[in-house]
Amino acid sequence: MINKDFFKKIRILDGGMGQELLARGMKPNSTLWSANAILDANYHQLVLDTHIDFIKAGAEVIVTTTFATRQKRLKENNLLDKFEYLNQKAGEIAQAAKLKFPNTYIAGGIPPQNLTYEADNRDEIEIIENFHSQAKTLNPYVDFFYFDVWSSIKEVKCGIDAVKEFKKPYLVGLHISEGTTLPSGEKIKDIKNIIDENNLGVMLSCVSPENFEKNLEELRSLNIPFGFKLNGFVTTKLKESYTSVFKGKKSNPNEILGKRQDLTPIKIQEIVQKFKETGATILGGCCETSPSHIKAIANLK
Repeated sequence: MINKDFFKKIRILDGGMGQELLARGMKPNSTLWSANAILDANYHQLVLDTHIDFIKAGAEVIVTTTFATRQKRLKENNLLDKFEYLNQKAGEIAQAAKLKFPNTYIAGGIPPQNLTYEADNRDEIEIIENFHSQAKTLNPYVDFFYFDVWSSIKEVKCGIDAVKEFKKPYLVGLHISEGTTLPSGEKIKDIKNIIDENNLGVMLSCVSPENFEKNLEELRSLNIPFGFKLNGFVTTKLKESYTSVFKGKKSNPNEILGKRQDLTPIKIQEIVQKFKETGATILGGCCETSPSHIKAIANLK
């Protein structure tokens, strides 16, 4: 298990697995996204190789390929009966990477359980059950849990309740599409009354460098380890719901959200250097960041 002070020092996380798998040849399959690489055994080696390439680039932490193995996505694709298998297999592949690089830590990626980039307004009991079922399946394979791209303080409260029995630390990854409020309308500082002694830190996940910078001072004011997983999308805020636009399309998410051309590894390195100097210790990438981006970030350590 990971030390609770782990992120008080500079630590390097991996990059965006889903987009990297597509870039390496995985075929899109409706809303399954990265889950398609776990569902189709022909892609298992590709997932393992991608984990390993992120580690070789300098990542000290890899996240399980479980962003799209949530029950909602599987139900949409008539694959709910594969829920346990897909989460277990993702854990096994991450463990296979750790076997080759034993100093690597595995974060159990727990995604939002309803829509991406939108607050989950369902009943708390239902949200907790969804989080718990995924955490329970991942628990044997992971060193800590990563709350991956969550859009409300309510979800964090539910997530903490859901993982409590496993007695493992958790890292919070909040999402802000634009400005200085979560999609729920809440502020980052509202998390202060929710997190407990098992918290490893708070980061902004799948955000642009510009939006991270807008929220930097509020993150610093929490007085706990903080950082980011930066994305390379043009935007995560559409006029219509991203999920409703994406649903049913056999396409790459960057065809909807856009792909920035300016965020080269060198540019990302310059940006991260600046954030590092302000006290950020959790440094990583999200969608559209490759091992070359992570290598550039790791070279700053």
